[in-house]
Amino acid sequence: MTVVNVLSGGAAAAVVKGVQAQFERETGASINGNFSAVGEMRDKLVAGAPCDVVILTRPLIAKLIESGHVVEGSAKSLGLVKTGVAVKAGQQHPRITNRAELTAAFRAAKAIYHPDPDKATAGIHFMNVLKALGLDQELKARLRPYPNGATAMGEMAKSNEAGLIGCTQETEINYTPGVELVGSLPKEFELATDYTLGICTKAQEPELAQKLAGMVAGAASEAIRRKGGFAF
Repeated sequence: MTVVNVLSGGAAAAVVKGVQAQFERETGASINGNFSAVGEMRDKLVAGAPCDVVILTRPLIAKLIESGHVVEGSAKSLGLVKTGVAVKAGQQHPRITNRAELTAAFRAAKAIYHPDPDKATAGIHFMNVLKALGLDQELKARLRPYPNGATAMGEMAKSNEAGLIGCTQETEINYTPGVELVGSLPKEFELATDYTLGICTKAQEPELAQKLAGMVAGAASEAIRRKGGFAF
């Protein structure tokens, strides 16, 4: 069977999976999706991993076009995703509308679940927010980093501990059963990431890649994207 390889940031995982059945039914090809932190996915592509469609942040796609890894003119935006705060489903939602409330919410948490602070967009941003609040050292022992936000939210959902909080892309919160979105980070710390796809220059299946790109960034996935928190 023909395989279309996708390397994608975790925020777009549910979008690709949401159109997968239709794509496979219409083309007879299968999708092999690899979803994790955008920095990790970028590194895999540059290292030569098989890839037909890559979904990262807009700046990373732009750099991959410059470096010749992504076809110029192939970029398509899936929409903007904000970074938000989550709790386990059914737990009380802390107030996070300003700096003081966010500080109090993080300080009150028994553990804070978040994506990779070095390679994940939301993980990098989360650590910068903690530093800006002066909490990075104070809360260091309570931090629970995972390779990507979806994994972090999944692990938080499975934990039996009370008083947990999470911070990652809102799509990864909305698409994960067992956790709930409290809200976006306060305006002062707002981050809206433009997730963008591109067709890889070394794509083994360029025509199928074009079809999948149209579905992932087009009408076929619009309802899935809106439900997850993409704004466009």
